[in-house]
Amino acid sequence: MDEKRTDVESSRRDFLKTATTVAGALVTGAAVTAEAEAAQGAAKPAAPAGGAKTAGKPQIPVSTIDAKAMTGGKFPMGTKLATGRAIGANDRITLGFVGVGTQGYNAHLRSYADKMQEWNVAPVAVCDPFDLYNTRAVDYIKTKNGGAPVLANRDYRKIIERSDIDAIVIATPEHWHGQIAVHAMQAGKHIYCEKPMTRYLDEAFQVYDVVKATKRVYQVGSQGCTDVRWHATAKAIREGKVGKLVMGQSSYTRNNRFGEWNYKIEKEISPETFDWELWLGSAPKRAWNFLGPAEVNIQPERADSGALFRRYRKYWDYSSGILSDLAPHRLHPFLIASGNPEFPTRVSSIGTHGVQNKDRDVADTSQIIAEFPSGWSMLFIGSTVNEQGLEDMFRGEKATVYFGNGVEVRPERPWTEEIEGEKIDTSAADLARFSRTENIPDHQKNWLESIRKNDPANCNANADLAIKVQTIISLAEMSQRLGKTMNFDPKTRKVTG
Repeated sequence: MDEKRTDVESSRRDFLKTATTVAGALVTGAAVTAEAEAAQGAAKPAAPAGGAKTAGKPQIPVSTIDAKAMTGGKFPMGTKLATGRAIGANDRITLGFVGVGTQGYNAHLRSYADKMQEWNVAPVAVCDPFDLYNTRAVDYIKTKNGGAPVLANRDYRKIIERSDIDAIVIATPEHWHGQIAVHAMQAGKHIYCEKPMTRYLDEAFQVYDVVKATKRVYQVGSQGCTDVRWHATAKAIREGKVGKLVMGQSSYTRNNRFGEWNYKIEKEISPETFDWELWLGSAPKRAWNFLGPAEVNIQPERADSGALFRRYRKYWDYSSGILSDLAPHRLHPFLIASGNPEFPTRVSSIGTHGVQNKDRDVADTSQIIAEFPSGWSMLFIGSTVNEQGLEDMFRGEKATVYFGNGVEVRPERPWTEEIEGEKIDTSAADLARFSRTENIPDHQKNWLESIRKNDPANCNANADLAIKVQTIISLAEMSQRLGKTMNFDPKTRKVTG
């Protein structure tokens, strides 16, 4: 694909002005229905192709995405891809952080900065469109690194173009996950990306394909995947202790009297301190503090750009709420626990607004039913208005395995003479590498270990797992918004409904 070279200012101007609305993203290389496209929302093109220059030095090429590319093509590659340096077992890993708000700062940046010596890592760059977050992040790192310089920039491209950065931690809103991950891997960086994998399904397949092409180490931030009980459950199922797998169930539920995702809106947010157009990225273009006629008296919060920035998980343009924020916490480890993670072939979902129906697009309660090629099905429920969930279990023909607290196999009545009930030993040697709890630092260490081993498959939430979970949650969103069951062909990546 031809690429034209532009200077930094015209590149950024094009990046922000490319406001043409295109069909919503679905499946790379797939034939999709117009209804399905509409259900996944509208997206404007991302950054323009080109190698922006600074003082004559070529920078990282940035992709243009049009309607055809979003539904049928891949992110254009640069003319020459960076491979990244070989990292040995004793080498220090240098890190850049893209998105240093609540999760990016508290769960990631501070964790790595606090453990610089223990983990042999060096946080050297941060990126956020909100200046306050960048300043806070730099100040914290400097308290831990002896005051050494730290790069801060609103534009992630300034982070990934640095050849001295080995890996990127992405904790941005969901509609930025795919683009940043692809561009960073093209630049030779390893990736830790907060869940979900991407906002839309076609982006996820683009990320997946680039992971395979670049052989970068990619981990999704679903820390339950490093918890031993899910792997112990998988072991029991693979060993035939439940017989033929029939059905599984899980949930992720909360209750917040003030409304889920209604985070504090900092008074410092303004057009001067926060790059609103840059933050919108591929989401529909929207003027600062704009309130459309249809939104008056329905969602007045939409008139506050700071609220959209801080509470983006409530709105389809940037998130699918429970489906993309809460469900991945369970669905990633749940597929591991099945013993054989598969793509779904059929997904149905309903979402209701029984309580929180005034200030958000997304449902406050969701249910997902998914079917898999080997013949089992899954039920998942999520809620932000009732915290009582389902008991985690897999039902087999001969026994049921429970794994909410510990892992226990209980035989079905007709099979009690053949199948013995037992509590699975989670301290077995072949499970020793997993955490005893659902622990974010252990999940981060698993990623660093995988980088040092140059082994993408060693990641407990790698791209092979993440693409299957993204397919479930994207089809669930389509099902909710279209009111129909969605079908998926893993061989062709085709979605029908």
